[in-house]
Amino acid sequence: MDTSSTRRTTTRQKLYQAAVTLIAEQGFSSTTVEEIAERAGVAKGTVYYNFRSKTELFEELLRHGVTLLTAELQRAADDTVEAGGSRVEALDAMIRAGLTFIDRYPAFTQLYVAELWRTNRSWRPTLMALRQQVVAVVETVLRDAVAKHELSEDVDVPLTAAALVGMVLVSALDWQSFQPERSLDEVHDALALLLQGGVGGLRAAG
Repeated sequence: MDTSSTRRTTTRQKLYQAAVTLIAEQGFSSTTVEEIAERAGVAKGTVYYNFRSKTELFEELLRHGVTLLTAELQRAADDTVEAGGSRVEALDAMIRAGLTFIDRYPAFTQLYVAELWRTNRSWRPTLMALRQQVVAVVETVLRDAVAKHELSEDVDVPLTAAALVGMVLVSALDWQSFQPERSLDEVHDALALLLQGGVGGLRAAG
């Protein structure tokens, strides 16, 4: 049975998708509420019923996307460790999960990366908190790897975590924009080699 809550969730999902596609195509300032409503197939008033403004819609869009990405990364790490894999293997699984997410939601990823470099947005504090949310998942796995003596204590956890997240985001966008003929497996294999040579090369002394 379709409840009011389910209908609202479905509507908000349509608005998220419409907004992320339009803003990725033509920018935040050039995108109007009318266009978002039309693309989502709803009345303009429906947008304001769910969100007080276009800015609020955009902030919620960022939160929604990053929450999905974080959950995918966490699930990949947890599944690997529960199956008996190492933390470095968990990092590799997170790289693949990140690539899969980006392949599934390319417009959101393009938008998210573009906004990371803009400093004059009202939602900058929200974006920085969301960035840290993603990086923190990777930091936790790296810290566990150091604690379990899988990696050297010399690993700079915050910087390495940020570098790994950045590597996946930039590599995936380059793949989609300039090397679309490559498969996800090929891109993952290339990044896995970088992981093994970089982080994997910082294994603790036996």
